Amino acid sequence: MKTLFLTILAAAVLAGSCVLPARCAPAKMDLFDLTYLSKSLDGSREELIRSWDEMHFLVALQGIANRGEPRLYYLYKGEDGKTDKFWLDRMKAQDAWLEKTRFTTLVSFTDVYRKYGSLFKGVVLYDPNVPATSCIASTIAGVEDLAPVRYDPSEDSLYYRLVLNPKGPKMKVKKRLLNEDGTSMFTGKGKIPGTDRDSTGSAKCDAYIWAKINYLDKGLCSKEFMGYYIDYWFALHADPNSLNLATLVNQDFQIMHKAFVFDLGPWDDEAVIDDPGQKKGLDMETFKEILLSQYTQAKGEMVQISGFTPWNMKYTKTAGAMGQHGDVDTEWRHAELLSNYNCYMDADAIGASDMTNASVYSQCPLEKKYPQHKNSIEDLQKLGYIDSQGRVKKTTYLCVYVGDYDSAAWLYQNMPSIWEDPARGQVPIGWAINPNLSLRFAFGMDYFRKTATENDTFVAGDNGAGYLNPGSLAEPRRFSGLPSGVEKWRDHCKKWFDIFDISCVGFVIDGFAPKMTDELFDVYAEIAPDGIGGQKLPSSEGVWKHRMPYRVMGGLDKSTSVPELAAKIDKNKTNFVLLRNILWKPSEQRDFYLEFLKNMREQAVIMEPYSFFRIMKQY
Repeated sequence: MKTLFLTILAAAVLAGSCVLPARCAPAKMDLFDLTYLSKSLDGSREELIRSWDEMHFLVALQGIANRGEPRLYYLYKGEDGKTDKFWLDRMKAQDAWLEKTRFTTLVSFTDVYRKYGSLFKGVVLYDPNVPATSCIASTIAGVEDLAPVRYDPSEDSLYYRLVLNPKGPKMKVKKRLLNEDGTSMFTGKGKIPGTDRDSTGSAKCDAYIWAKINYLDKGLCSKEFMGYYIDYWFALHADPNSLNLATLVNQDFQIMHKAFVFDLGPWDDEAVIDDPGQKKGLDMETFKEILLSQYTQAKGEMVQISGFTPWNMKYTKTAGAMGQHGDVDTEWRHAELLSNYNCYMDADAIGASDMTNASVYSQCPLEKKYPQHKNSIEDLQKLGYIDSQGRVKKTTYLCVYVGDYDSAAWLYQNMPSIWEDPARGQVPIGWAINPNLSLRFAFGMDYFRKTATENDTFVAGDNGAGYLNPGSLAEPRRFSGLPSGVEKWRDHCKKWFDIFDISCVGFVIDGFAPKMTDELFDVYAEIAPDGIGGQKLPSSEGVWKHRMPYRVMGGLDKSTSVPELAAKIDKNKTNFVLLRNILWKPSEQRDFYLEFLKNMREQAVIMEPYSFFRIMKQY
């Protein structure tokens, strides 16, 4: 049976010194348990809002505190912070990054404030009646080192405790996103405050245009990063028993980098559930205006936008109200829109969307190179799949795209169980992990490479060094009208592929974008000469210009009937089968492989992507 699993002939070699700005491990750090914010929830809206308020404050404080070096680490995700404890234990292990760092535990919100509160230069006060102002407060928090606080003068509010209470710290309000009397500054009427520009007719969109004019247009925000996360609407409408999926903890990274944070719908044919009175498509118009400003500030270079359309609460039929479009359709429209402006996603999709401590993980120094072994034609000949005449053995070659790892949050939450599965190493797996995820999760990316077995190989997932639609990089670009972004994307991917020794893209998602042009296929042949899987390819399988093998991908989930799958395959010919599954553990991959081989009467070989595509090209 073992001979039916392709073996890797040589182990990966790990190399020397650091890439990116190398930061030594900090001598000491502080640890604080954030799980009290979830444990205190009692089913009331008031308690959820209280937890939201404290989390927003603490996440902003963490982002600012960690800007120079890692200083503050939170325990939050998983039962009793299990996920964050897992990664902390790995970072503190022998010979690991934080092995010699000393940790002190802070026991209360007050402790954290006393230690780090002076980093705030005051408060940015946002308007609970215009939920979008919470995202704008996050932007301002990063740019001006201000604490994001919701306006609420009641005596049990965070605003009262920090600003109004005579016995409190009496923090100064330095920026208001509402009027001094507590009424809304953004009304959707007249002029956008402080400008000569007419109101859009929407308080939500007016607020974002104001933030764009005052921060993004002036070059005050990050040129490399943005955040796309649900606003205060979550606290007002989510299940009051859970903070899960709030994605507020994710924003330490954006605040550390002074990134612009926003939450807008991508459709031009509907109003939105959180602003039903706006004209149809106004959210999208505002979205495009923000992306164009970011494009201008970045001088057309690729921009990473962390986050994902909040389909469970906004902008889809699932969310209700005006939503006319499905969840996947909305994802694809969102991706198409970003791609038109040289932006790509670090796609914190609903399900495993929360990520704590990116402001820490991102500062782990990477190696200059992470070489991996890829079976050569000579290796495949030694293994008996190619004869001395260069002919490919007649059998069925099966490769499974192991995803979806296009999100740092998904890696952070899921890999403690998936990567640590005892069966890892028993069967060949090509992990489809986008290399750009090291921008937020450098420690994890380093850890995976240094603990990989000979049967673990790595390819890029959708669609290279980030999730976008390549077809929307080529002219004409229907949403932006901008010049081609193809070369920018090539250079961006090449940088990350060189570091992580990647030459295969497991999945190219086209979505609603045009199919790839010849120019784009040439680019992928340059950066991924060892093959791509995808949707809108020239044929079901082939080799592009004698250089790059490609294969259309099929689906595989736990409801798939393996006997039916095997029955559809002609066992009297050579076949190349590429399937995709999501978040399967190695033990589940192994069990599927064994069942598949049994149903194929062992007339099949399981391969990782590099060997699969090289044999396909040879064939």
